[in-house]
Amino acid sequence: MREPLENPAPTHGVCGIHKERLLESFPSRSFPDAELLIVVRRNGTLYERLRGSFAGVRRVKVIVERRVGDRRSMRRPVTEERRHVRTRRRIRRGTTSPHGGFTIVRFTPKEIIPPLPSVTSLSSWPEPVS
Repeated sequence: MREPLENPAPTHGVCGIHKERLLESFPSRSFPDAELLIVVRRNGTLYERLRGSFAGVRRVKVIVERRVGDRRSMRRPVTEERRHVRTRRRIRRGTTSPHGGFTIVRFTPKEIIPPLPSVTSLSSWPEPVS
């Protein structure tokens, strides 16, 4: 259910849960049709292994986590809030691997891309519709 989006009546806002669902449904601008494997910065060996394993897979990207530190973990008072609604980026939640060291983030593609046909079944592939 996608209330209040399916309700045609005027509305003055979207609740937090539905806002999160709506934002999650948008494709990523950076990786519109990719599945990301985000590797912890200090684990270069795992990064190289995953990058080599997925080198031939078009829709999988292996990247290193870019965060250097977490401001909230520092033990000092914060005098001014530096986050602003306009500059805050939307980050999708990912699944942490049970083996540790990386996170899988799936982005919704703009359109569903059918799998490539095998060479033996080209004759059964449907003709494009104009």
